[in-house]
Amino acid sequence: MNDIDAWVWWLVAAAALGIPLVVTAMPEFGMFAVGAVAAAVASGFGADLVVQILVFVIVSVALIAVVRPVAARHRAQRPQLASGVDALKGRQAVVLERVDGAGGRIKLAGETWSARALDTARAYEAGEEVDVVDIEGATAIIM
Repeated sequence: MNDIDAWVWWLVAAAALGIPLVVTAMPEFGMFAVGAVAAAVASGFGADLVVQILVFVIVSVALIAVVRPVAARHRAQRPQLASGVDALKGRQAVVLERVDGAGGRIKLAGETWSARALDTARAYEAGEEVDVVDIEGATAIIM
């Protein structure tokens, strides 16, 4: 055990930290793994154990402090290009058959959709332009 250099142990620690990163998908383990690699580099340059540990802690904490807020900000953003039913929300449609609170038909994005009025007391007649406010299953909610 004493014949193995410290940098090898740091690389083993980095690999060991990579396993829970893959299994749990928690990026913090990856940041700790990068800190262990930095400590291995410090060990390779001949730094003593205290400096290696300081390098590990400083690099790991710096990565967590910088990367986590950026990742959280990106995770909170909605995709700029909507697809699927999200792309249909807010679009205009033309009423094909009378639409009220019970149902009806509209032409939305070149396709015929079943539709229901958001305001159940309101009815829309054929030919009217309406706005799609939501999609519930295969039914467009209009107003």
